[in-house]
Amino acid sequence: MSDDVQNIKDKIDVVDLVGEYVQLKPAGINHKGLCPFHQEKTPSFMASRERQNWHCFGCSKGGDIFTFVEEMEGMEFREALKYLADKAGIQLTTNFKSEAESSQKNRIKDINRAAASFYHNVLTKMDTSKGAQEYLKDRGLLQETIETWQIGFVPDQWDLLTQYLLKKGFGIDDLVVSGLTIKREGASTQTMKGFYDRFRGRIMFPIWDVHDNVVGFTGRVLVETEKSGGKYVNTPQTPVYDKSRVVFGLNKSKKEIKSKDLVVVVEGQMDVIACHQAGMINVVATSGTAMTEEQIKLLKRYSANMNMAFDSDEAGEKAARRGIELAVKAGMNVRVIQVPDGVGKDPDEVLKNNKQVWFDSVEHAQDVMKWYFGRAFTEKDIKNPKDKQIIATELLKEIKNIPFAVEKDHWLQTLSQDLGVDIDVLRENMAQIKEENSKKFIKVESKKDINSQIAIEKTRLDLIVERFLIMILKFHKQLSTFNFQLSTSLSTGTYAELYENVKNAYTKGELNIDQLRNEFHREGQENIVDVLLLAGEKDFATLSEKDAKIEIEKLSSTVKNEWLKGERKRLQTAISQAEKIGDKDKLAELMQEFQNLNL
Repeated sequence: MSDDVQNIKDKIDVVDLVGEYVQLKPAGINHKGLCPFHQEKTPSFMASRERQNWHCFGCSKGGDIFTFVEEMEGMEFREALKYLADKAGIQLTTNFKSEAESSQKNRIKDINRAAASFYHNVLTKMDTSKGAQEYLKDRGLLQETIETWQIGFVPDQWDLLTQYLLKKGFGIDDLVVSGLTIKREGASTQTMKGFYDRFRGRIMFPIWDVHDNVVGFTGRVLVETEKSGGKYVNTPQTPVYDKSRVVFGLNKSKKEIKSKDLVVVVEGQMDVIACHQAGMINVVATSGTAMTEEQIKLLKRYSANMNMAFDSDEAGEKAARRGIELAVKAGMNVRVIQVPDGVGKDPDEVLKNNKQVWFDSVEHAQDVMKWYFGRAFTEKDIKNPKDKQIIATELLKEIKNIPFAVEKDHWLQTLSQDLGVDIDVLRENMAQIKEENSKKFIKVESKKDINSQIAIEKTRLDLIVERFLIMILKFHKQLSTFNFQLSTSLSTGTYAELYENVKNAYTKGELNIDQLRNEFHREGQENIVDVLLLAGEKDFATLSEKDAKIEIEKLSSTVKNEWLKGERKRLQTAISQAEKIGDKDKLAELMQEFQNLNL
Protein backbone atom coordinates (compact mmCIF):
# COMPACT_ATOMS: atom_id res chain seq x y z
CA MET A 1 0.00 0.00 0.00
CA SER A 2 1.44 3.40 -0.92
CA ASP A 3 2.45 5.94 1.70
CA ASP A 4 -0.07 8.38 0.21
CA VAL A 5 -3.03 6.06 0.75
CA GLN A 6 -1.91 5.15 4.27
CA ASN A 7 -1.30 8.81 5.19
CA ILE A 8 -4.82 9.70 4.07
CA LYS A 9 -6.29 6.80 6.07
CA ASP A 10 -4.34 7.92 9.14
CA LYS A 11 -5.74 11.45 8.80
CA ILE A 12 -9.40 10.67 7.99
CA ASP A 13 -11.44 8.55 10.38
CA VAL A 14 -14.01 6.35 8.63
CA VAL A 15 -16.72 7.09 11.22
CA ASP A 16 -16.22 10.85 10.85
CA LEU A 17 -16.29 10.61 7.05
CA VAL A 18 -19.37 8.39 6.89
CA GLY A 19 -21.02 10.59 9.53
CA GLU A 20 -21.03 13.47 7.02
CA TYR A 21 -23.48 11.44 4.92
CA VAL A 22 -25.23 9.08 7.35
CA GLN A 23 -26.68 9.66 10.82
CA LEU A 24 -24.68 7.20 12.94
CA LYS A 25 -25.32 6.13 16.52
CA PRO A 26 -22.88 4.23 18.78
CA ALA A 27 -23.56 0.49 18.88
CA GLY A 28 -21.01 -1.12 21.15
CA ILE A 29 -17.55 -0.51 19.66
CA ASN A 30 -19.12 0.29 16.26
CA HIS A 31 -21.46 2.96 14.87
CA LYS A 32 -24.77 2.08 13.23
CA GLY A 33 -27.17 3.80 10.83
CA LEU A 34 -29.43 3.43 7.78
CA CYS A 35 -27.57 2.34 4.65
CA PRO A 36 -27.23 5.16 2.06
CA PHE A 37 -27.03 2.64 -0.79
CA HIS A 38 -30.40 0.91 -0.48
CA GLN A 39 -33.83 1.59 1.02
CA GLU A 40 -34.25 0.20 4.53
CA LYS A 41 -36.19 1.00 7.71
CA THR A 42 -34.05 -0.99 10.15
CA PRO A 43 -30.37 0.06 10.34
CA SER A 44 -28.02 -2.56 8.94
CA PHE A 45 -25.07 -0.27 8.13
CA MET A 46 -21.98 -0.39 10.38
CA ALA A 47 -18.86 1.77 10.52
CA SER A 48 -15.94 0.65 12.67
CA ARG A 49 -13.40 3.12 14.06
CA GLU A 50 -11.27 0.24 15.33
CA ARG A 51 -11.01 -1.50 11.95
CA GLN A 52 -11.40 1.70 9.89
CA ASN A 53 -13.95 0.12 7.57
CA TRP A 54 -17.69 0.05 6.87
CA HIS A 55 -20.13 -2.67 5.89
CA CYS A 56 -23.85 -3.05 5.16
CA PHE A 57 -25.39 -6.39 6.13
CA GLY A 58 -28.42 -5.59 3.96
CA CYS A 59 -26.83 -5.00 0.54
CA SER A 60 -23.38 -6.51 1.35
CA LYS A 61 -21.44 -3.44 0.26
CA GLY A 62 -18.38 -2.50 2.28
CA GLY A 63 -14.81 -1.23 2.27
CA ASP A 64 -12.65 1.64 3.47
CA ILE A 65 -12.87 5.43 3.13
CA PHE A 66 -11.87 5.25 -0.55
CA THR A 67 -14.54 2.75 -1.55
CA PHE A 68 -17.13 4.71 0.44
CA VAL A 69 -16.40 7.94 -1.46
CA GLU A 70 -16.31 6.05 -4.77
CA GLU A 71 -19.74 4.51 -4.06
CA MET A 72 -21.29 7.62 -2.54
CA GLU A 73 -20.05 10.19 -5.05
CA GLY A 74 -19.72 8.03 -8.16
CA MET A 75 -16.00 8.80 -8.32
CA GLU A 76 -13.18 6.78 -9.83
CA PHE A 77 -10.32 5.88 -7.49
CA ARG A 78 -8.12 8.69 -8.88
CA GLU A 79 -10.85 11.25 -8.16
CA ALA A 80 -11.49 9.84 -4.67
CA LEU A 81 -7.75 9.89 -3.99
CA LYS A 82 -7.46 13.57 -4.92
CA TYR A 83 -10.66 14.50 -3.05
CA LEU A 84 -9.61 12.76 0.18
CA ALA A 85 -6.04 14.07 -0.08
CA ASP A 86 -7.38 17.63 -0.33
CA LYS A 87 -9.75 16.94 2.57
CA ALA A 88 -6.86 15.61 4.70
CA GLY A 89 -4.52 18.45 3.70
CA ILE A 90 -2.01 15.99 2.24
CA GLN A 91 0.22 16.76 -0.73
CA LEU A 92 0.30 13.69 -2.97
CA THR A 93 3.66 12.32 -4.09
CA THR A 94 4.60 12.88 -7.73
CA ASN A 95 3.41 9.51 -9.07
CA PHE A 96 0.03 9.58 -7.38
CA LYS A 97 -0.45 13.29 -8.11
CA SER A 98 0.11 12.81 -11.84
CA GLU A 99 -2.23 9.80 -11.85
CA ALA A 100 -4.97 11.68 -10.02
CA GLU A 101 -4.65 14.82 -12.11
CA SER A 102 -4.56 12.85 -15.37
CA SER A 103 -8.26 12.07 -14.95
CA GLN A 104 -10.27 13.99 -17.53
CA LYS A 105 -12.83 14.88 -14.89
CA ASN A 106 -10.17 16.53 -12.78
CA ARG A 107 -8.77 18.39 -15.80
CA ILE A 108 -12.24 19.75 -16.59
CA LYS A 109 -12.70 20.84 -12.98
CA ASP A 110 -9.38 22.71 -13.26
CA ILE A 111 -10.60 24.33 -16.50
CA ASN A 112 -13.85 25.41 -14.85
CA ARG A 113 -11.98 26.82 -11.85
CA ALA A 114 -9.72 28.86 -14.14
CA ALA A 115 -12.73 30.04 -16.18
CA ALA A 116 -14.60 31.15 -13.06
CA SER A 117 -11.56 33.15 -11.92
CA PHE A 118 -11.24 34.70 -15.39
CA TYR A 119 -14.91 35.73 -15.55
CA HIS A 120 -14.77 37.17 -12.01
CA ASN A 121 -11.63 39.20 -12.71
CA VAL A 122 -13.19 40.63 -15.87
CA LEU A 123 -16.27 41.73 -13.90
CA THR A 124 -14.38 43.26 -10.97
CA LYS A 125 -11.29 44.70 -12.68
CA MET A 126 -12.09 45.54 -16.32
CA ASP A 127 -13.72 48.73 -17.65
CA THR A 128 -15.60 46.68 -20.23
CA SER A 129 -17.80 45.27 -17.44
CA LYS A 130 -19.37 48.56 -16.28
CA GLY A 131 -22.75 47.62 -17.76
CA ALA A 132 -22.68 44.28 -15.93
CA GLN A 133 -21.70 45.97 -12.67
CA GLU A 134 -24.62 48.40 -13.01
CA TYR A 135 -27.02 45.52 -13.71
CA LEU A 136 -25.93 43.62 -10.59
CA LYS A 137 -26.15 46.80 -8.52
CA ASP A 138 -29.71 47.36 -9.80
CA ARG A 139 -30.54 43.79 -8.78
CA GLY A 140 -29.48 44.71 -5.25
CA LEU A 141 -26.34 42.59 -5.02
CA LEU A 142 -23.64 43.79 -2.63
CA GLN A 143 -19.95 43.61 -3.54
CA GLU A 144 -19.47 41.06 -0.77
CA THR A 145 -22.13 38.84 -2.37
CA ILE A 146 -20.48 39.14 -5.79
CA GLU A 147 -17.20 38.01 -4.23
CA THR A 148 -18.79 35.16 -2.24
CA TRP A 149 -20.57 33.71 -5.28
CA GLN A 150 -17.67 34.54 -7.64
CA ILE A 151 -20.09 36.17 -10.10
CA GLY A 152 -18.34 37.19 -13.33
CA PHE A 153 -18.76 38.67 -16.76
CA VAL A 154 -17.51 37.91 -20.27
CA PRO A 155 -17.60 40.52 -23.09
CA ASP A 156 -19.25 39.73 -26.41
CA GLN A 157 -16.12 38.41 -28.13
CA TRP A 158 -15.89 35.14 -30.04
CA ASP A 159 -12.98 33.31 -28.39
CA LEU A 160 -11.72 35.44 -25.50
CA LEU A 161 -11.95 32.67 -22.88
CA THR A 162 -10.78 29.93 -25.23
CA GLN A 163 -7.60 31.81 -26.09
CA TYR A 164 -6.97 32.59 -22.41
CA LEU A 165 -7.34 28.96 -21.38
CA LEU A 166 -5.14 27.73 -24.23
CA LYS A 167 -2.41 30.10 -23.04
CA LYS A 168 -2.83 28.66 -19.55
CA GLY A 169 -1.84 25.27 -21.00
CA PHE A 170 -5.21 23.52 -21.25
CA GLY A 171 -5.88 21.30 -24.30
CA ILE A 172 -8.47 22.23 -26.91
CA ASP A 173 -10.12 18.78 -26.72
CA ASP A 174 -10.69 19.19 -22.96
CA LEU A 175 -12.06 22.71 -23.51
CA VAL A 176 -14.62 21.33 -25.97
CA VAL A 177 -15.60 18.49 -23.62
CA SER A 178 -15.96 21.00 -20.75
CA GLY A 179 -18.71 22.76 -22.74
CA LEU A 180 -16.96 26.14 -22.54
CA THR A 181 -15.68 25.94 -26.11
CA ILE A 182 -17.67 24.98 -29.19
CA LYS A 183 -16.05 23.43 -32.24
CA ARG A 184 -17.22 24.64 -35.62
CA GLU A 185 -17.55 22.33 -38.60
CA GLY A 186 -14.09 22.01 -40.17
CA ALA A 187 -12.24 23.49 -37.16
CA SER A 188 -8.47 22.94 -37.22
CA THR A 189 -6.49 22.04 -34.10
CA GLN A 190 -3.33 23.03 -35.98
CA THR A 191 -4.35 26.68 -36.50
CA MET A 192 -6.90 26.78 -33.64
CA LYS A 193 -9.36 28.38 -36.03
CA GLY A 194 -13.01 27.42 -35.84
CA PHE A 195 -13.27 27.23 -32.03
CA TYR A 196 -15.41 29.75 -30.17
CA ASP A 197 -16.74 30.47 -26.68
CA ARG A 198 -20.15 29.18 -25.67
CA PHE A 199 -20.67 32.16 -23.35
CA ARG A 200 -20.34 35.67 -24.83
CA GLY A 201 -21.71 39.00 -23.57
CA ARG A 202 -23.07 37.40 -20.40
CA ILE A 203 -23.02 37.74 -16.63
CA MET A 204 -21.62 34.46 -15.39
CA PHE A 205 -22.77 32.44 -12.38
CA PRO A 206 -20.53 29.47 -11.45
CA ILE A 207 -22.27 26.22 -10.48
CA TRP A 208 -20.54 24.20 -7.76
CA ASP A 209 -20.98 20.62 -6.68
CA VAL A 210 -21.34 19.84 -2.98
CA HIS A 211 -17.53 19.62 -2.63
CA ASP A 212 -16.88 23.19 -3.88
CA ASN A 213 -15.75 22.14 -7.36
CA VAL A 214 -16.92 24.42 -10.18
CA VAL A 215 -18.73 21.98 -12.49
CA GLY A 216 -20.58 24.37 -14.81
CA PHE A 217 -21.96 27.84 -15.45
CA THR A 218 -25.14 29.76 -16.10
CA GLY A 219 -24.72 32.79 -18.36
CA ARG A 220 -27.31 35.59 -18.25
CA VAL A 221 -27.19 37.80 -21.35
CA LEU A 222 -26.54 41.44 -20.55
CA VAL A 223 -28.04 42.96 -23.71
CA GLU A 224 -30.64 40.82 -25.48
CA THR A 225 -30.51 40.75 -29.29
CA GLU A 226 -31.93 38.45 -31.96
CA LYS A 227 -28.57 36.65 -32.08
CA SER A 228 -27.94 36.44 -28.34
CA GLY A 229 -29.40 32.91 -28.13
CA GLY A 230 -31.82 33.40 -25.25
CA LYS A 231 -31.67 35.13 -21.89
CA TYR A 232 -29.99 32.20 -20.11
CA VAL A 233 -27.48 29.67 -21.45
CA ASN A 234 -26.21 26.79 -19.33
CA THR A 235 -23.28 24.42 -19.51
CA PRO A 236 -24.41 21.27 -21.37
CA GLN A 237 -24.01 17.77 -19.95
CA THR A 238 -20.32 17.06 -19.38
CA PRO A 239 -18.29 14.41 -17.50
CA VAL A 240 -18.50 16.63 -14.38
CA TYR A 241 -21.88 18.37 -14.84
CA ASP A 242 -25.21 16.58 -14.77
CA LYS A 243 -27.97 19.05 -13.91
CA SER A 244 -30.10 16.23 -12.47
CA ARG A 245 -27.43 15.55 -9.82
CA VAL A 246 -26.35 19.10 -8.91
CA VAL A 247 -28.13 21.35 -6.39
CA PHE A 248 -27.20 25.01 -6.74
CA GLY A 249 -25.88 26.55 -3.52
CA LEU A 250 -25.66 23.30 -1.54
CA ASN A 251 -21.90 23.72 -1.07
CA LYS A 252 -22.57 27.00 0.77
CA SER A 253 -25.75 25.84 2.53
CA LYS A 254 -25.06 22.32 3.78
CA LYS A 255 -23.76 23.26 7.25
CA GLU A 256 -26.69 25.59 7.91
CA ILE A 257 -29.16 22.98 6.56
CA LYS A 258 -27.74 20.41 8.97
CA SER A 259 -27.74 22.91 11.84
CA LYS A 260 -31.35 24.02 11.28
CA ASP A 261 -32.45 20.54 10.11
CA LEU A 262 -34.30 22.22 7.25
CA VAL A 263 -33.60 22.77 3.56
CA VAL A 264 -35.43 25.57 1.76
CA VAL A 265 -35.79 24.87 -1.97
CA VAL A 266 -36.44 27.69 -4.46
CA GLU A 267 -36.42 27.76 -8.27
CA GLY A 268 -33.81 30.27 -9.43
CA GLN A 269 -30.15 30.91 -8.74
CA MET A 270 -30.77 34.60 -8.07
CA ASP A 271 -33.39 33.55 -5.49
CA VAL A 272 -30.72 31.54 -3.65
CA ILE A 273 -28.18 34.35 -3.77
CA ALA A 274 -30.76 36.93 -2.58
CA CYS A 275 -31.78 34.67 0.33
CA HIS A 276 -28.18 34.16 1.42
CA GLN A 277 -27.52 37.89 1.20
CA ALA A 278 -30.60 38.49 3.39
CA GLY A 279 -29.27 36.07 6.02
CA MET A 280 -31.23 32.90 5.18
CA ILE A 281 -28.37 30.50 4.42
CA ASN A 282 -30.15 27.12 4.29
CA VAL A 283 -31.50 27.81 0.77
CA VAL A 284 -30.76 25.92 -2.48
CA ALA A 285 -32.21 25.74 -5.98
CA THR A 286 -32.89 23.19 -8.68
CA SER A 287 -32.28 25.93 -11.28
CA GLY A 288 -35.76 25.92 -12.77
CA THR A 289 -36.10 22.19 -13.48
CA ALA A 290 -38.21 19.56 -11.73
CA MET A 291 -36.41 18.00 -8.77
CA THR A 292 -34.90 14.57 -9.40
CA GLU A 293 -34.34 11.48 -7.26
CA GLU A 294 -30.59 12.13 -7.27
CA GLN A 295 -31.05 15.68 -5.96
CA ILE A 296 -33.41 14.48 -3.24
CA LYS A 297 -30.94 11.80 -2.11
CA LEU A 298 -28.27 14.49 -1.95
CA LEU A 299 -30.42 16.87 0.11
CA LYS A 300 -31.57 14.10 2.44
CA ARG A 301 -27.99 13.64 3.62
CA TYR A 302 -28.31 16.96 5.44
CA SER A 303 -32.00 17.07 6.42
CA ALA A 304 -35.23 15.14 5.94
CA ASN A 305 -37.25 18.38 6.23
CA MET A 306 -37.91 20.41 3.10
CA ASN A 307 -39.79 23.70 2.64
CA MET A 308 -40.40 24.30 -1.06
CA ALA A 309 -41.24 27.47 -3.00
CA PHE A 310 -42.21 27.56 -6.66
CA ASP A 311 -43.70 29.85 -9.27
CA SER A 312 -47.47 30.16 -8.96
CA ASP A 313 -48.11 29.52 -12.68
CA GLU A 314 -49.23 26.14 -14.01
CA ALA A 315 -45.75 25.13 -15.22
CA GLY A 316 -44.18 25.97 -11.86
CA GLU A 317 -46.77 24.00 -9.94
CA LYS A 318 -46.47 21.02 -12.28
CA ALA A 319 -42.70 20.85 -11.86
CA ALA A 320 -43.04 21.26 -8.10
CA ARG A 321 -45.59 18.44 -7.83
CA ARG A 322 -43.17 16.03 -9.53
CA GLY A 323 -40.42 16.98 -7.09
CA ILE A 324 -42.75 16.81 -4.10
CA GLU A 325 -43.94 13.32 -5.11
CA LEU A 326 -40.36 12.03 -5.24
CA ALA A 327 -39.47 13.71 -1.94
CA VAL A 328 -42.52 12.25 -0.15
CA LYS A 329 -41.73 8.78 -1.53
CA ALA A 330 -38.19 9.19 -0.16
CA GLY A 331 -39.66 9.80 3.30
CA MET A 332 -39.00 13.55 3.46
CA ASN A 333 -41.26 15.91 5.39
CA VAL A 334 -42.33 18.44 2.78
CA ARG A 335 -43.99 21.80 3.37
CA VAL A 336 -45.12 24.34 0.76
CA ILE A 337 -44.11 28.00 1.04
CA GLN A 338 -46.93 30.35 0.14
CA VAL A 339 -46.42 34.13 0.01
CA PRO A 340 -49.31 36.62 0.14
CA ASP A 341 -50.61 37.93 -3.18
CA GLY A 342 -49.01 41.09 -4.50
CA VAL A 343 -45.70 40.95 -2.63
CA GLY A 344 -43.63 39.41 -5.41
CA LYS A 345 -43.51 36.66 -7.99
CA ASP A 346 -40.37 34.97 -6.59
CA PRO A 347 -38.26 35.04 -3.39
CA ASP A 348 -35.82 37.60 -4.83
CA GLU A 349 -38.67 40.04 -5.52
CA VAL A 350 -40.40 39.37 -2.17
CA LEU A 351 -37.14 40.07 -0.31
CA LYS A 352 -36.74 43.39 -2.11
CA ASN A 353 -40.31 44.41 -1.23
CA ASN A 354 -40.46 43.11 2.33
CA LYS A 355 -37.79 40.84 3.80
CA GLN A 356 -39.91 39.88 6.80
CA VAL A 357 -42.76 38.60 4.61
CA TRP A 358 -40.41 36.04 3.03
CA PHE A 359 -38.98 34.92 6.37
CA ASP A 360 -42.49 34.55 7.83
CA SER A 361 -43.68 32.62 4.75
CA VAL A 362 -40.83 30.12 5.11
CA GLU A 363 -41.45 29.72 8.84
CA HIS A 364 -45.18 29.14 8.37
CA ALA A 365 -44.96 26.89 5.31
CA GLN A 366 -47.95 24.56 4.99
CA ASP A 367 -47.76 20.79 5.33
CA VAL A 368 -47.79 19.39 1.81
CA MET A 369 -50.81 17.13 2.40
CA LYS A 370 -52.83 20.06 3.77
CA TRP A 371 -51.78 21.98 0.67
CA TYR A 372 -52.89 19.09 -1.57
CA PHE A 373 -56.23 18.91 0.26
CA GLY A 374 -56.79 22.64 -0.17
CA ARG A 375 -56.08 22.47 -3.90
CA ALA A 376 -58.23 19.37 -4.43
CA PHE A 377 -61.34 20.77 -2.72
CA THR A 378 -61.14 24.19 -4.41
CA GLU A 379 -64.18 24.87 -6.64
CA LYS A 380 -65.59 21.39 -6.02
CA ASP A 381 -69.03 20.42 -4.73
CA ILE A 382 -68.74 17.47 -2.32
CA LYS A 383 -72.48 16.85 -2.72
CA ASN A 384 -71.79 16.01 -6.36
CA PRO A 385 -70.65 12.34 -6.62
CA LYS A 386 -68.49 13.07 -9.68
CA ASP A 387 -66.66 15.87 -7.87
CA LYS A 388 -66.21 13.58 -4.86
CA GLN A 389 -64.58 10.96 -7.09
CA ILE A 390 -62.30 13.57 -8.70
CA ILE A 391 -61.19 14.76 -5.25
CA ALA A 392 -60.68 11.19 -4.00
CA THR A 393 -58.67 10.14 -7.06
CA GLU A 394 -56.42 13.20 -6.89
CA LEU A 395 -55.70 12.87 -3.17
CA LEU A 396 -55.40 9.08 -3.04
CA LYS A 397 -52.57 9.30 -5.56
CA GLU A 398 -50.69 11.54 -3.13
CA ILE A 399 -51.59 9.57 0.00
CA LYS A 400 -50.36 6.40 -1.70
CA ASN A 401 -46.86 7.93 -2.00
CA ILE A 402 -46.48 8.28 1.78
CA PRO A 403 -44.09 5.48 2.89
CA PHE A 404 -45.17 5.49 6.56
CA ALA A 405 -48.25 3.43 7.51
CA VAL A 406 -49.46 5.58 10.44
CA GLU A 407 -49.17 8.83 8.51
CA LYS A 408 -50.85 7.27 5.49
CA ASP A 409 -53.74 6.05 7.65
CA HIS A 410 -54.13 9.53 9.21
CA TRP A 411 -54.70 11.15 5.83
CA LEU A 412 -57.03 8.38 4.71
CA GLN A 413 -59.17 9.00 7.80
CA THR A 414 -59.07 12.77 7.16
CA LEU A 415 -60.22 12.26 3.57
CA SER A 416 -62.92 9.84 4.73
CA GLN A 417 -64.31 12.45 7.13
CA ASP A 418 -64.05 15.36 4.68
CA LEU A 419 -65.82 13.46 1.88
CA GLY A 420 -68.21 11.47 4.06
CA VAL A 421 -66.99 8.24 2.45
CA ASP A 422 -66.26 4.98 4.28
CA ILE A 423 -62.50 4.53 4.76
CA ASP A 424 -62.62 0.94 3.43
CA VAL A 425 -64.03 2.28 0.16
CA LEU A 426 -61.09 4.72 -0.07
CA ARG A 427 -58.60 1.93 0.65
CA GLU A 428 -60.16 -0.17 -2.12
CA ASN A 429 -60.04 2.80 -4.50
CA MET A 430 -56.38 3.50 -3.61
CA ALA A 431 -55.42 -0.10 -4.34
CA GLN A 432 -56.82 0.32 -7.86
CA ILE A 433 -54.71 3.37 -8.63
CA LYS A 434 -51.82 2.32 -10.80
CA GLU A 435 -48.42 3.97 -10.85
CA GLU A 436 -47.96 6.29 -13.80
CA ASN A 437 -45.78 4.93 -16.56
CA SER A 438 -42.23 6.09 -15.86
CA LYS A 439 -41.41 5.94 -19.55
CA LYS A 440 -43.75 8.78 -20.48
CA PHE A 441 -42.04 11.72 -22.03
CA ILE A 442 -41.76 14.62 -19.56
CA LYS A 443 -41.00 18.00 -21.09
CA VAL A 444 -38.89 19.78 -18.55
CA GLU A 445 -38.72 23.31 -19.93
CA SER A 446 -40.40 24.14 -23.24
CA LYS A 447 -42.68 22.30 -25.62
CA LYS A 448 -40.62 23.66 -28.51
CA ASP A 449 -37.31 22.51 -27.08
CA ILE A 450 -36.25 19.24 -28.70
CA ASN A 451 -33.64 18.74 -26.02
CA SER A 452 -36.29 18.85 -23.30
CA GLN A 453 -38.25 16.09 -25.00
CA ILE A 454 -35.73 13.48 -23.93
CA ALA A 455 -37.59 10.87 -21.92
CA ILE A 456 -36.74 10.24 -18.31
CA GLU A 457 -36.21 6.63 -19.32
CA LYS A 458 -35.25 6.22 -22.97
CA THR A 459 -36.49 3.23 -24.92
CA ARG A 460 -34.01 0.79 -26.41
CA LEU A 461 -34.72 2.22 -29.88
CA ASP A 462 -34.04 5.76 -28.59
CA LEU A 463 -30.64 4.69 -27.29
CA ILE A 464 -29.70 2.94 -30.52
CA VAL A 465 -30.80 5.92 -32.65
CA GLU A 466 -28.91 8.28 -30.34
CA ARG A 467 -25.66 6.34 -30.77
CA PHE A 468 -26.28 6.08 -34.52
CA LEU A 469 -26.80 9.85 -34.87
CA ILE A 470 -23.72 10.63 -32.77
CA MET A 471 -21.64 8.45 -35.09
CA ILE A 472 -23.21 9.92 -38.24
CA LEU A 473 -22.55 13.50 -37.12
CA LYS A 474 -19.04 12.72 -35.91
CA PHE A 475 -18.01 10.98 -39.17
CA HIS A 476 -20.26 12.79 -41.65
CA LYS A 477 -17.33 13.72 -43.93
CA GLN A 478 -16.50 10.04 -44.52
CA LEU A 479 -20.07 8.87 -45.15
CA SER A 480 -19.70 8.75 -48.93
CA THR A 481 -17.34 5.78 -48.53
CA PHE A 482 -19.66 3.90 -46.15
CA ASN A 483 -22.19 1.33 -47.29
CA PHE A 484 -25.52 1.49 -45.47
CA GLN A 485 -29.17 2.31 -46.11
CA LEU A 486 -31.64 4.47 -44.20
CA SER A 487 -35.04 3.09 -45.14
CA THR A 488 -36.73 3.28 -41.74
CA SER A 489 -39.05 6.24 -41.08
CA LEU A 490 -39.38 7.13 -37.41
CA SER A 491 -42.63 8.90 -36.55
CA THR A 492 -42.14 8.96 -32.78
CA GLY A 493 -39.28 8.89 -30.31
CA THR A 494 -36.75 11.26 -28.80
CA TYR A 495 -34.75 11.81 -31.99
CA ALA A 496 -37.44 11.18 -34.64
CA GLU A 497 -37.28 14.66 -36.22
CA LEU A 498 -33.48 14.80 -36.31
CA TYR A 499 -33.26 11.25 -37.66
CA GLU A 500 -35.64 12.09 -40.51
CA ASN A 501 -33.65 15.22 -41.40
CA VAL A 502 -30.38 13.29 -41.39
CA LYS A 503 -31.93 10.48 -43.44
CA ASN A 504 -33.28 12.88 -46.08
CA ALA A 505 -30.01 14.81 -46.29
CA TYR A 506 -27.91 11.64 -46.53
CA THR A 507 -30.19 10.17 -49.20
CA LYS A 508 -29.70 13.32 -51.29
CA GLY A 509 -25.99 13.36 -50.56
CA GLU A 510 -26.27 16.79 -48.93
CA LEU A 511 -25.56 16.29 -45.22
CA ASN A 512 -24.44 19.77 -44.14
CA ILE A 513 -23.78 20.14 -40.41
CA ASP A 514 -24.14 23.94 -40.31
CA GLN A 515 -27.46 23.74 -42.15
CA LEU A 516 -28.63 20.98 -39.83
CA ARG A 517 -27.60 23.06 -36.81
CA ASN A 518 -29.63 26.00 -38.11
CA GLU A 519 -32.69 23.80 -38.62
CA PHE A 520 -32.56 22.70 -34.98
CA HIS A 521 -31.83 26.08 -33.46
CA ARG A 522 -34.29 26.74 -30.62
CA GLU A 523 -34.22 30.21 -29.11
CA GLY A 524 -32.48 30.14 -25.74
CA GLN A 525 -32.00 26.36 -25.75
CA GLU A 526 -29.10 24.00 -26.30
CA ASN A 527 -28.88 22.83 -29.91
CA ILE A 528 -29.38 19.06 -30.06
CA VAL A 529 -26.92 18.83 -32.96
CA ASP A 530 -24.21 20.46 -30.83
CA VAL A 531 -25.06 18.15 -27.93
CA LEU A 532 -24.59 15.04 -30.08
CA LEU A 533 -21.46 16.42 -31.73
CA LEU A 534 -20.00 17.04 -28.28
CA ALA A 535 -20.86 13.48 -27.27
CA GLY A 536 -19.09 12.24 -30.41
CA GLU A 537 -15.95 14.21 -29.57
CA LYS A 538 -16.04 12.82 -26.04
CA ASP A 539 -16.91 9.18 -26.73
CA PHE A 540 -15.37 8.49 -30.16
CA ALA A 541 -12.34 10.79 -30.34
CA THR A 542 -9.95 7.86 -30.88
CA LEU A 543 -12.20 5.69 -33.08
CA SER A 544 -10.66 4.95 -36.48
CA GLU A 545 -12.51 5.51 -39.75
CA LYS A 546 -12.48 1.77 -40.39
CA ASP A 547 -14.09 0.97 -37.03
CA ALA A 548 -16.56 3.82 -37.46
CA LYS A 549 -17.63 2.41 -40.83
CA ILE A 550 -18.28 -1.03 -39.32
CA GLU A 551 -20.18 0.45 -36.37
CA ILE A 552 -22.39 2.76 -38.48
CA GLU A 553 -23.27 0.01 -40.95
CA LYS A 554 -24.15 -2.29 -38.06
CA LEU A 555 -26.20 0.39 -36.28
CA SER A 556 -28.20 1.28 -39.40
CA SER A 557 -29.35 -2.33 -39.58
CA THR A 558 -30.02 -2.47 -35.83
CA VAL A 559 -32.18 0.66 -35.97
CA LYS A 560 -34.32 -0.93 -38.68
CA ASN A 561 -34.67 -4.24 -36.85
CA GLU A 562 -35.56 -2.58 -33.55
CA TRP A 563 -38.11 -0.33 -35.26
CA LEU A 564 -39.69 -3.35 -36.99
CA LYS A 565 -39.91 -5.17 -33.68
CA GLY A 566 -41.72 -2.22 -32.11
CA GLU A 567 -44.10 -1.81 -35.07
CA ARG A 568 -44.99 -5.52 -35.03
CA LYS A 569 -45.76 -5.33 -31.33
CA ARG A 570 -47.91 -2.24 -31.84
CA LEU A 571 -49.86 -3.81 -34.70
CA GLN A 572 -50.36 -7.10 -32.87
CA THR A 573 -51.90 -5.22 -29.93
CA ALA A 574 -54.14 -3.20 -32.26
CA ILE A 575 -55.21 -6.33 -34.15
CA SER A 576 -56.12 -8.06 -30.88
CA GLN A 577 -58.26 -5.07 -29.83
CA ALA A 578 -60.00 -4.92 -33.23
CA GLU A 579 -60.82 -8.63 -32.96
CA LYS A 580 -62.28 -8.16 -29.46
CA ILE A 581 -64.69 -5.41 -30.54
CA GLY A 582 -65.46 -7.07 -33.87
CA ASP A 583 -64.32 -4.14 -36.06
CA LYS A 584 -63.80 -6.05 -39.34
CA ASP A 585 -62.85 -2.99 -41.43
CA LYS A 586 -60.18 -1.93 -38.94
CA LEU A 587 -58.98 -5.53 -38.63
CA ALA A 588 -58.55 -5.85 -42.42
CA GLU A 589 -56.65 -2.54 -42.50
CA LEU A 590 -54.33 -3.59 -39.70
CA MET A 591 -53.71 -7.04 -41.21
CA GLN A 592 -52.73 -5.42 -44.51
CA GLU A 593 -50.40 -3.05 -42.67
CA PHE A 594 -48.84 -5.99 -40.83
CA GLN A 595 -48.29 -7.89 -44.10
CA ASN A 596 -46.70 -4.81 -45.73
CA LEU A 597 -44.38 -4.52 -42.77
CA ASN A 598 -43.00 -8.00 -43.43
CA LEU A 599 -42.44 -7.52 -47.16
